[in-house]
Amino acid sequence: MTDDDDPAAEPRLPLYLRVKRDIAARVAAGTWGTDGRLPSEHELTAAFGVSRMTVHRALRELSAEGIVSRVQGVGTFAMERRPRQEFLHIHDIAEDITARGHRHRMALIALEAVRALPAQALGFQLRPGSKIFHSTVLHFEDDVPVQLEDRFVSPRFAPHYLQADFTAQTTARYLLSLGPATEVEHTAYAVTPAAPIRRLLELGPGDDPACLVLLRRTWSNGMPATQSEFIHPGSRYSLGSQSGTVPSG
Repeated sequence: MTDDDDPAAEPRLPLYLRVKRDIAARVAAGTWGTDGRLPSEHELTAAFGVSRMTVHRALRELSAEGIVSRVQGVGTFAMERRPRQEFLHIHDIAEDITARGHRHRMALIALEAVRALPAQALGFQLRPGSKIFHSTVLHFEDDVPVQLEDRFVSPRFAPHYLQADFTAQTTARYLLSLGPATEVEHTAYAVTPAAPIRRLLELGPGDDPACLVLLRRTWSNGMPATQSEFIHPGSRYSLGSQSGTVPSG
């Protein structure tokens, strides 16, 4: 393992995180064969040239995240992680709206670099306090707000994200141009949003205050790429999948 792998912040990453990222990438690539059994901690220690404590911590966190399974007295195994891109496709909301014969427009509310909170850093396999990119976009269908998109992006996956022109294309279209999401995780729930979000979505006193929220995490070839939250007015939007598609964003 060398410090030249990441042009951004790789040399500053704690060693165990670098080992963890390398193992996760190999798990995603199927490096360890059909049974998915990883080398022993002793073998990994020798292979990476690090202490056994470093390898142990990396494996412990990978186990907590469901990437590997550790069986006492037997060994460590890669968990079966379905290649969800075979049946899940991320759509650009602008294309979905225009396909319905309606007009899409968007308002860019925020585009910035921020410091990763500990949980975000762990999710992106970065050191706490590392810079990540953040954007907030409000999407309209025929001038009616239908989605508030709040997105965090790994600089490793999209190093020029802050220089992109999001008046000419959506964030989804830009990110899809960089490469497909090889793994997607979704969580959906209902919520009554705070007043600032209700104002952005133009939810008045007579409107149903319930909103549908979609949380999405994506990976590209084993590398964490994005963490996004999409908030939709419940009376104007529905979440669901049909014919191998997922909600746009």
